[in-house]
Amino acid sequence: MSEQTAVSDPREATPRDTQTAAAARRRRLRGRATILSIQAVLVVAVLGSWELAARQKWIDTFLYGQPSGVWKQLVDWFEHGTEVGSIWQQFEVTLEEALLGFLIGSVAGIVLGVALGRVRILAAVFGPFIKLFNSIPRIVLAAIFALWFGLAIPGKVATAVVLVFFVVFFNAFQGTREVDRNLIANARILGASPWKVTTQVVIPSAFTWIIASLHVAFGFALIGAVVGEIIGAQHGLGLLINQAKGNFNPNGVYAGTVLVAVMALAAEFLLTVLERRLLAWRPSNDRDPESGL
Repeated sequence: MSEQTAVSDPREATPRDTQTAAAARRRRLRGRATILSIQAVLVVAVLGSWELAARQKWIDTFLYGQPSGVWKQLVDWFEHGTEVGSIWQQFEVTLEEALLGFLIGSVAGIVLGVALGRVRILAAVFGPFIKLFNSIPRIVLAAIFALWFGLAIPGKVATAVVLVFFVVFFNAFQGTREVDRNLIANARILGASPWKVTTQVVIPSAFTWIIASLHVAFGFALIGAVVGEIIGAQHGLGLLINQAKGNFNPNGVYAGTVLVAVMALAAEFLLTVLERRLLAWRPSNDRDPESGL
């Protein structure tokens, strides 16, 4: 019987590898716990100082409000509703406007950004018009959309679309232009059509740029929705903020802002999860979960 040589499976983890991985996980958990602790201390310090200054009359609560007043305003909205309906209805309207603006603006920005990045004649023709349109103040466009669409949802969606579009467009355009020319040349040598080069080489290479823009884009979508609601609306968180401002109720303004911030943080969390799934191929050191950005 011939002697057999045992060959270990390279995929099989050794005890030392297991210990190293466990130690790395413990370090990450300790690091996250430290970061969360520091963040909690900062929040408590800021809110505590604000509340103390308000109670000691160091600041005028008529102008600056106080954290306890913001909490009472939130509780009142959730328990008794608002002047224009339940708080959930206002939340739903603003979220719908932001989501529609985010989706439409993102798709348009990606498609046009990649198209103008790939076809130079298109960039030469439409580039000046895009720069001109981008130079118009967004508040002016929001007012124009309010005239066109009235107080209905489409006006707020249009404002959100404009804010999202340019953020995504310029990132998609630059990402397309930054693709390694050697990759494109090799794909062409292998017989890839322009469509395959775009879909299988250019877009995957520019995807990091596009995903980065989406993190910022949803925040801009919320800004567009809220600004449109402040200019004129029948429902929405922006309307609540505007009403509170008109009633000299700073606590209401801050309460509406807190709800918008919670919505933005939830969307950021979902986008981060999506990014980690779609860009799992990147080295782990390029995806630093503790960077906070």
